[in-house]
Amino acid sequence: MASNNSIHTFSLKGLTGGMVDFGAFRGKKILVANTASECGLTPQYKQLQELQEEYKDSLVVVGIPCNDFGGQEPGTADTIAAFCERNYGVTFPLTEKLSTKAPNQAPIFQFLTSKELNGLQDEEIKWNFHKFLLDEEGHLIASFPSTADPIEAMLQYMPA
Repeated sequence: MASNNSIHTFSLKGLTGGMVDFGAFRGKKILVANTASECGLTPQYKQLQELQEEYKDSLVVVGIPCNDFGGQEPGTADTIAAFCERNYGVTFPLTEKLSTKAPNQAPIFQFLTSKELNGLQDEEIKWNFHKFLLDEEGHLIASFPSTADPIEAMLQYMPA
Protein backbone atom coordinates (compact mmCIF):
# COMPACT_ATOMS: atom_id res chain seq x y z
CA MET A 1 0.00 0.00 0.00
CA ALA A 2 1.33 3.43 -0.85
CA SER A 3 2.11 5.80 1.98
CA ASN A 4 -0.51 8.22 0.63
CA ASN A 5 -3.12 5.67 1.77
CA SER A 6 -2.39 6.53 5.40
CA ILE A 7 -4.48 8.58 7.82
CA HIS A 8 -1.18 9.67 9.38
CA THR A 9 -1.05 12.59 6.93
CA PHE A 10 -4.10 14.22 8.59
CA SER A 11 -4.22 16.77 11.40
CA LEU A 12 -7.50 18.21 12.64
CA LYS A 13 -8.34 20.96 15.08
CA GLY A 14 -9.09 19.57 18.51
CA LEU A 15 -12.55 20.19 19.91
CA THR A 16 -11.25 22.38 22.73
CA GLY A 17 -8.06 23.65 21.11
CA GLY A 18 -4.79 22.27 19.89
CA MET A 19 -4.46 19.79 17.09
CA VAL A 20 -5.21 16.08 16.72
CA ASP A 21 -2.23 14.88 14.67
CA PHE A 22 -2.94 11.40 13.35
CA GLY A 23 0.77 10.97 12.59
CA ALA A 24 1.39 11.01 16.35
CA PHE A 25 -0.60 7.76 16.59
CA ARG A 26 1.86 5.82 14.39
CA GLY A 27 2.36 2.37 15.92
CA LYS A 28 -1.19 2.14 17.32
CA LYS A 29 -4.46 1.15 15.75
CA ILE A 30 -6.87 4.07 15.34
CA LEU A 31 -10.65 3.80 15.65
CA VAL A 32 -12.40 6.85 14.16
CA ALA A 33 -16.11 7.44 14.79
CA ASN A 34 -18.41 10.24 13.66
CA THR A 35 -20.21 11.17 16.85
CA ALA A 36 -23.32 13.05 17.95
CA SER A 37 -24.60 13.99 21.41
CA GLU A 38 -28.36 13.76 20.74
CA CYS A 39 -28.52 10.43 18.91
CA GLY A 40 -30.07 7.17 20.05
CA LEU A 41 -26.60 5.67 19.58
CA THR A 42 -24.90 8.27 21.81
CA PRO A 43 -24.39 5.67 24.60
CA GLN A 44 -21.68 4.20 22.32
CA TYR A 45 -19.45 6.93 23.78
CA LYS A 46 -19.26 4.70 26.89
CA GLN A 47 -18.06 1.70 24.87
CA LEU A 48 -15.59 3.81 22.91
CA GLN A 49 -14.18 5.11 26.19
CA GLU A 50 -13.93 1.54 27.52
CA LEU A 51 -11.94 0.55 24.41
CA GLN A 52 -9.65 3.55 24.87
CA GLU A 53 -8.96 2.57 28.48
CA GLU A 54 -8.62 -1.18 27.91
CA TYR A 55 -6.27 -0.91 24.92
CA LYS A 56 -4.56 2.43 25.60
CA ASP A 57 -1.15 0.97 24.72
CA SER A 58 -2.25 -0.27 21.28
CA LEU A 59 -5.33 1.76 20.26
CA VAL A 60 -6.41 5.38 20.01
CA VAL A 61 -10.10 6.23 19.66
CA VAL A 62 -10.85 9.52 17.89
CA GLY A 63 -14.33 11.04 17.87
CA ILE A 64 -15.29 13.48 15.14
CA PRO A 65 -18.56 15.25 15.98
CA CYS A 66 -20.91 15.75 13.05
CA ASN A 67 -24.32 17.32 12.61
CA ASP A 68 -25.18 15.67 9.27
CA PHE A 69 -27.79 13.20 10.46
CA GLY A 70 -30.98 14.50 12.01
CA GLY A 71 -29.24 17.61 13.36
CA GLN A 72 -28.19 15.50 16.33
CA GLU A 73 -25.00 17.42 17.12
CA PRO A 74 -26.17 21.05 17.30
CA GLY A 75 -23.89 22.08 20.16
CA THR A 76 -20.82 24.26 20.25
CA ALA A 77 -17.37 22.80 20.86
CA ASP A 78 -17.61 23.65 24.55
CA THR A 79 -21.05 22.09 25.02
CA ILE A 80 -20.02 18.92 23.15
CA ALA A 81 -16.85 18.56 25.22
CA ALA A 82 -18.68 19.16 28.52
CA PHE A 83 -21.43 16.68 27.56
CA CYS A 84 -18.92 13.94 26.66
CA GLU A 85 -16.88 14.42 29.82
CA ARG A 86 -19.87 14.73 32.16
CA ASN A 87 -21.94 11.85 30.78
CA TYR A 88 -19.34 9.38 29.52
CA GLY A 89 -16.00 10.39 31.03
CA VAL A 90 -14.53 10.73 27.54
CA THR A 91 -10.77 11.17 27.56
CA PHE A 92 -10.04 10.16 23.97
CA PRO A 93 -9.38 12.90 21.41
CA LEU A 94 -12.37 14.73 19.97
CA THR A 95 -11.95 16.97 16.94
CA GLU A 96 -13.79 19.98 15.67
CA LYS A 97 -17.24 19.31 14.21
CA LEU A 98 -16.92 18.21 10.56
CA SER A 99 -19.21 17.10 7.76
CA THR A 100 -19.22 13.44 6.71
CA LYS A 101 -20.96 13.87 3.38
CA ALA A 102 -21.01 15.97 0.22
CA PRO A 103 -21.08 18.74 -0.67
CA ASN A 104 -19.10 19.80 2.42
CA GLN A 105 -17.46 16.46 3.20
CA ALA A 106 -14.26 16.99 5.17
CA PRO A 107 -11.07 15.63 3.56
CA ILE A 108 -10.61 13.02 6.31
CA PHE A 109 -14.05 11.59 5.52
CA GLN A 110 -13.24 11.70 1.80
CA PHE A 111 -10.20 9.55 2.65
CA LEU A 112 -12.15 7.14 4.87
CA THR A 113 -14.98 6.61 2.36
CA SER A 114 -13.12 6.48 -0.98
CA LYS A 115 -11.26 3.37 -2.15
CA GLU A 116 -9.26 5.59 -4.49
CA LEU A 117 -7.88 7.39 -1.42
CA ASN A 118 -7.84 4.72 1.31
CA GLY A 119 -6.81 1.78 -0.87
CA LEU A 120 -9.38 -0.61 0.63
CA GLN A 121 -13.02 0.21 -0.02
CA ASP A 122 -15.70 2.71 -0.86
CA GLU A 123 -17.99 3.27 2.11
CA GLU A 124 -21.12 5.31 2.68
CA ILE A 125 -21.66 6.81 6.11
CA LYS A 126 -25.38 6.44 6.72
CA TRP A 127 -25.70 7.67 10.31
CA ASN A 128 -23.89 8.79 13.44
CA PHE A 129 -21.32 6.48 15.07
CA HIS A 130 -20.05 4.85 11.89
CA LYS A 131 -16.64 3.47 12.82
CA PHE A 132 -13.41 3.10 10.82
CA LEU A 133 -10.45 1.01 11.99
CA LEU A 134 -6.94 1.79 10.80
CA ASP A 135 -3.83 -0.29 11.44
CA GLU A 136 -0.58 0.81 13.07
CA GLU A 137 0.61 2.33 9.78
CA GLY A 138 -2.62 4.31 9.33
CA HIS A 139 -4.11 2.08 6.63
CA LEU A 140 -7.85 1.39 6.66
CA ILE A 141 -8.50 -2.25 7.58
CA ALA A 142 -12.20 -2.32 8.48
CA SER A 143 -15.34 -0.26 8.94
CA PHE A 144 -18.39 -0.92 11.06
CA PRO A 145 -21.92 0.45 10.64
CA SER A 146 -23.46 2.77 13.18
CA THR A 147 -25.39 0.02 14.91
CA ALA A 148 -22.33 -2.21 15.45
CA ASP A 149 -21.36 -2.51 19.10
CA PRO A 150 -17.87 -0.96 19.24
CA ILE A 151 -16.48 -3.51 21.68
CA GLU A 152 -17.83 -6.55 19.83
CA ALA A 153 -16.65 -5.14 16.49
CA MET A 154 -13.13 -4.64 17.81
CA LEU A 155 -12.66 -8.00 19.55
CA GLN A 156 -11.16 -9.75 16.53
CA TYR A 157 -8.67 -6.91 15.98
CA MET A 158 -7.32 -6.50 19.51
CA PRO A 159 -5.04 -8.71 21.62
CA ALA A 160 -6.78 -11.09 24.02
